[in-house]
Amino acid sequence: MPASALLLGASAAARAASLNLCTDEYLLLIAPPSQVVSVSYLSQDPLESPLWRVARRYKGNRGSIEDVITAKPTLLLTMGGGGRATSLIAKRLGIRAVDLPYADSLAQVEQNLRIVASAVGNRSAADAWVHEIEQLRGSAPERAQDAIWVSGHGDTLAAGSLGAQWLRLAGLQQRALPGGRATLETLLTRPPKILVHSNYRSGQMSGGTLWLTHPIVRHAGVRQLVTDGRPWTCMGPLMVQEVERLRKLAR
Repeated sequence: MPASALLLGASAAARAASLNLCTDEYLLLIAPPSQVVSVSYLSQDPLESPLWRVARRYKGNRGSIEDVITAKPTLLLTMGGGGRATSLIAKRLGIRAVDLPYADSLAQVEQNLRIVASAVGNRSAADAWVHEIEQLRGSAPERAQDAIWVSGHGDTLAAGSLGAQWLRLAGLQQRALPGGRATLETLLTRPPKILVHSNYRSGQMSGGTLWLTHPIVRHAGVRQLVTDGRPWTCMGPLMVQEVERLRKLAR
C-alpha cells in the first residue's frame, strides 16, 4: 500500500512491526509502547541508534517478515520501495504494509512522521515533532558559516541534500566538493571555517579520515566539531536534538 494512502485513516489498535532502522526510528518516536511488537536488530545496537535502550524492549528482527509473523503484527513498516515481495506476502496474511519513501527534504521527514502517526491511528502524535522541526527552520541563523561535514570514511554531504538541509539549520553551510569527499588537500588550499566530523563507529573505520590527525589540520585554524553520527544514517526526526546541539557549538 502506498504510504500516502495511510493519510486516509487507520486502525487505532494497530500492532506495528518495523523492518528497517529508519522506520524503527519513526515508529519508536510516534507509537505508544503498547502498539510496538518488533523492531530491527540494528536499532537495538548502541553503535547504530540513540534509541537502542527503548528498542531492546521489543522483539528484534532481521528485516524480514518471517521474523515478525509470530508477533502477530497488523501493521508492517518498511522503507524505500525495495520490499515489494514483503508487501505482497503481508497482504496475503492480512497485514497492512506501509512503505515509507527515503526522505530527501525536511518536508518529507515531516510527511513521514504524519504517515506513521496516521498508520498507528493517532494523527496528532506527529504534531510535536513537526512543530520542533518547524521551530528549527524558523530560528535558523540568517548567516551560515562555511562548513564541511565528514564521515568516518572521508565522505561528505552533497550540497542541497537532506543532510545539508539539517546542517543549515545549525547555521552551517555545507560546501560542495568534487567527488563528494573531503581531503587533506582541501584543508591546505581552501580550509572551511568549521569541519564537522561524524563519530559513527569511529573505532571501526578503515582510515579514511586519518588525515584529520595530520599536523597541517591542527594548524590550519579550522574549528572541528564532533557530531553523533548515528542520527545521520537516517536523517529523520532524531536529527532535531543533534542540530540543536551543533547550533550551540557553532556559535
